[in-house]
Amino acid sequence: MISTSPRSSTYERLEGGMGPGRASRKVAWKKIAAGCAVLIGLVWFFSPRSALLTDLPTPGLEDIYPPQGMIPPAAKPIGSSDDEVQPSTIPSPSSSPSQNPVPTSPETDPDALKTVHCTTPHSPSSPIVQYALMIDAGSTGSRIHIYKFNNCGPSPSFEYEVFKMTQPGLSEYAKSPQGAAKSLDVLLDEAMRVVPESLRRCTPVAVKATAGLRLLGQQESADILLAVEKHLIDDYPFPLPERDSVVIMDGKDEGVYAWITVNYLLDTIRADSPEYSATYAVLDLGGGSTQIVFEPERGDEKADSVLKDGEHKYELEFGGATRLLYQHSYLGYGLNSARKSVHRLVDFLSSLRTSPDDDGQSPRVSNPCLAQGTTKEVKIAPSNGEGNRTVLMAGEDIGSFEACNRILELVMAKDAICQVKPCSFNGVYQPSLLDAFPTGKILLLSYFYDRLTPLIPQPPNGQQPQVGISTISTIARQVCAGRSSWVQHWGADPGVMEELEDRPEWCLDLTFMHALLGLGYEFSDSRNVELGKRIEGTELGWCLGAAIAMVGGELRCRL
Repeated sequence: MISTSPRSSTYERLEGGMGPGRASRKVAWKKIAAGCAVLIGLVWFFSPRSALLTDLPTPGLEDIYPPQGMIPPAAKPIGSSDDEVQPSTIPSPSSSPSQNPVPTSPETDPDALKTVHCTTPHSPSSPIVQYALMIDAGSTGSRIHIYKFNNCGPSPSFEYEVFKMTQPGLSEYAKSPQGAAKSLDVLLDEAMRVVPESLRRCTPVAVKATAGLRLLGQQESADILLAVEKHLIDDYPFPLPERDSVVIMDGKDEGVYAWITVNYLLDTIRADSPEYSATYAVLDLGGGSTQIVFEPERGDEKADSVLKDGEHKYELEFGGATRLLYQHSYLGYGLNSARKSVHRLVDFLSSLRTSPDDDGQSPRVSNPCLAQGTTKEVKIAPSNGEGNRTVLMAGEDIGSFEACNRILELVMAKDAICQVKPCSFNGVYQPSLLDAFPTGKILLLSYFYDRLTPLIPQPPNGQQPQVGISTISTIARQVCAGRSSWVQHWGADPGVMEELEDRPEWCLDLTFMHALLGLGYEFSDSRNVELGKRIEGTELGWCLGAAIAMVGGELRCRL
């Protein structure tokens, strides 16, 4: 599946580039023709200005060159504000900008080697356009983001992306490093299609693996990364950055890059507001890990007084300002990892009450985190590491939000030793959000979006869906109650019914999300959160933030 990202257009298409005041041709006219021309001129002069096609502005006026202080959103320089004029982003009237609308994909781009935002780069040493490839090698699959930037301003400006994914993830090739490398071919071939041939040797590519490879053995993950790097060098023309080109990404970078992506696209990182501007907190829920990143609401206090020293404290220089962020990545608390932890704990508790079956069939275990009346076969990894055992988990008549929540209280390790107080869960320091982030906006990404949006009403006009944290617990109760409850609340939507019937763990997923937000991070039930997957068609997550950092450095091309 390929999706391209539309960007909002600030350009009007001028048919033929003609506006008012066009000179008449110097040919001999009969008197009657001259009289008609005069009459037409009078009609034009006294007509309403918006009613005539010929009254569209000529090249060089506001619809092509925004007024002072306005930069087209699609050409916004990285780290700039809406009211900061970047000299080379706004072309001079003497230039001849393209008359095409702002492109949103390779298919609508009139010239992949150029940009509609300027005719010359800000710096003579920079190409006018630049592409970058970021491969997200996650636990459930690999995804490529192909970004087009222009260099009209002092820093690269994002125009559009092309996205494609493949499954399974690299971690599924633990015994076949070459197979892992070859699994990326479908993504890299898409990059070969999109990036013009003349720019490929100057288009950097990075592969950043996340929780899936982190959970593999050190040697297995190292072998996969080495095979991927060799495959890129030997078989594709794209250059690799000198640092961190094919790596397991540090969890803190994953969260911070996602924070940059969101706040860049939402225009909350402003170069002219170095002291403080309100930014979104970003919570990302992946398969193997989950991240939280926010900039404390400082008020009259300095950030240093809000955040204690430690790895959680991230100093970010961006958009002319230095920001202090709180960040933490919880390895083992992604959605897939949480499922495994719950099933393992339920199986263990069941073993304390019953004797093992010897009939050769999969043992049946009552699991309160599965919706009532549903079953699912799961593989349990024993503590001694001697191979998985298959267990039939059954929601029976005990599946419920309350009972599942009690299991998750143990999984969340809320009572773990807290060496630096206060702690969120699992002994991790986090300043109280009631003090450090009491009113700021919160955006939930990835699995948060995927699981919640099908079950809530969608807002009009493409706005971000919103939901109260208390509503998440209500929805979880309805899902955990089983099919009769599904029919009552979503029976009119066959798509939702099919999803719920096909995924018995939806009860577990929703209950875990509520536990993560309420029990873990200690957001109050009255707090509202927004859900995001794309902003103006651009995929959210850490990839754009990482690509911004990559193209902002020194460009090195392959010979």
